[in-house]
Amino acid sequence: MNQRLHNLQAWMKENGIEVSFITSSENVFYLSGFFTNPHERLLGLAMFQEEEPFLICPGMEVNDVKKSGWNHEIIGYSDIDNPWELVLTSINKRIGAVRNAAIEKEHMNVERYEELKSLFPSASFVSAEEKMRKLRMIKDAKELKVMEEACALADYAIEVGCSEIKEGRTELDVLNAVEYALKKKGVTEMSFSTMVLTGANAASPHGNPGNTKIQKGDLVLFDLGVVVERYCSDITRTVAYGDINDKQKEIYDTVLKAQLAAIEVSKPGATAAEVDLTARRIISDAGYGEYFPHRLGHGLGISVHEYPSMTETNQLVIEEGMVYTIEPGIYVPGVAGVRIEDDVFITADGAKVLTNFPKELQILK
Repeated sequence: MNQRLHNLQAWMKENGIEVSFITSSENVFYLSGFFTNPHERLLGLAMFQEEEPFLICPGMEVNDVKKSGWNHEIIGYSDIDNPWELVLTSINKRIGAVRNAAIEKEHMNVERYEELKSLFPSASFVSAEEKMRKLRMIKDAKELKVMEEACALADYAIEVGCSEIKEGRTELDVLNAVEYALKKKGVTEMSFSTMVLTGANAASPHGNPGNTKIQKGDLVLFDLGVVVERYCSDITRTVAYGDINDKQKEIYDTVLKAQLAAIEVSKPGATAAEVDLTARRIISDAGYGEYFPHRLGHGLGISVHEYPSMTETNQLVIEEGMVYTIEPGIYVPGVAGVRIEDDVFITADGAKVLTNFPKELQILK
């Protein structure tokens, strides 16, 4: 049994939980090494204090589970089977009546919860999310290596994007060139929908790329990420196409100062709140506080948005092995939108920046 399963098992024993039924694709992958998007079909991994775990999945994916390295029981079912009956039989065979169970309450929908409740009417259900978040929060050497590869590809994507900026080209023109270049590198999946936003559009933190043409004097914002072996990267860079005005330059310099300061304080013993507030105070002191409307960053790993949330109220203590983003931004409608984002890995000595495309203002001619 792998160490991740042992860690979950130890938590179950400490808390008197007889069975954990994990159903999100990301957490099933973390525990088993098998990833799938089952769509409307049931996917689940059942863990017990002593008994052998099992993984239930659509029958057409059983061979893929075996190839992933999972060496415990696999229960495959067809589209005319009732998978919940198989779950009930397999759990009863191991432990009989269930009194205390852990599920992913944020992931499981009401219909599936009611199904489980009908199978085990006497059971109490607690949340498995908090434990799974903490387990996934600390990355091991293998995870770090994969994430470094994903970050290197993200750096490459920004480089390609900058080379594609020309007057009259649209946001979608540049976006398509970036993703095509990545596909030629073997990338099959992005962490999220790639963003290329120019001029006024960049002042929308989550804008949608379209047919807006790039013009001289625009700031162009790239936000993208690459998936490698199920692990995500996430980078944002803002570059200038031609000369920009003094106000735009002031905004860029303020965001860069805030971002560098937040990286500097990111070390074991600091809190998420301290990291966020370090950047937020710099932006507020420069007069742009109201134009920084989001958290400083978020955890990163199998999901592009993971625990923890790097907010000014989160007193979580930073630990060695964490990976999170640092992405302050200033968005002034009609003037400029600037965000600078890096992925950092926390070492005993501080933050190791994994995304390395230059952050000094790039003025493209």
